[in-house]
Amino acid sequence: MSPRSASVNEELRRRSRERLLQAAVELVAERGFEATTLGDIADRAGSARGLVSYYFPGKRQLVQSAVHRLMHRTLEEALEREPRSEDGRERLARAVDAILGLTRDHPVLMRQHMAGLLQAEGFVECPEQRRLSELLGDTVARYGSADVRADYPMLRAQLMGAVYAALVPGVPMPVPALRAELFRHYGLDWELGVPPERDTGHGAAGRDLSRFFATGERAEES
Repeated sequence: MSPRSASVNEELRRRSRERLLQAAVELVAERGFEATTLGDIADRAGSARGLVSYYFPGKRQLVQSAVHRLMHRTLEEALEREPRSEDGRERLARAVDAILGLTRDHPVLMRQHMAGLLQAEGFVECPEQRRLSELLGDTVARYGSADVRADYPMLRAQLMGAVYAALVPGVPMPVPALRAELFRHYGLDWELGVPPERDTGHGAAGRDLSRFFATGERAEES
C-alpha cells in the first residue's frame, strides 16, 4: 500500500479535529461540562483518545474552541441568510439576535463558555475565536464605526454582558429585554434582525448542530 499523500493526511487531520469539536458541543450540551470527559469526547468522535491532546491542551480549551465554532458559524449563517443585506444596521441587528438566540437555545453551552472565560487562561487563541472576532469586527465596520479597534471590544463586552445577564441562575433577565437595551444603545429599529414576535425558534434543526461542523464521514482513523 502506497503512503498517503500530504494532502490526504491534512484532510484526515482536519476531519479529526472537526469531529472532536462537534462531539464536545454535543456532549457538554447533553451532560454538562463536569460530567463530560475527554475520553467521552474521543469516543463520540470516533477518534483515538491520544488525538485529543494532539489538537488541544485540555478539556477546557477544547470546549471553548467548540463553542467559539458554534458562535462564529451561527453568526455567519445569520449575516448571510436571504435576503442578504449589506446594510450595516441590519447586519448589527442580526449579529445581536444570533448571539442572544444561541444563549436562549443552548444555555448549558453558553453558561459553560462564560464560566471558562473567567478562568485564569481566559480566551483561547484558536481559529474559531479568530473567525468570530473577524466577523464581529467586520459588522462594526459596516455599521459605520470610525474606530473599529475601540468599538469592536465594546460590542464584544456588550454582548458578553447580555449573555451573562440572561444566564445568571435564579435571576436571569429575559432575552427580549436585553435585546431592547442593546438595540437602544446602538440606535437600531426593533423591526431589524429577527424580532422576538417573528422568531419561531428552530425546533429540532436548532438542536442539531452538525451543520456547523464539516466532518464528512465519521470513519475510524488509524
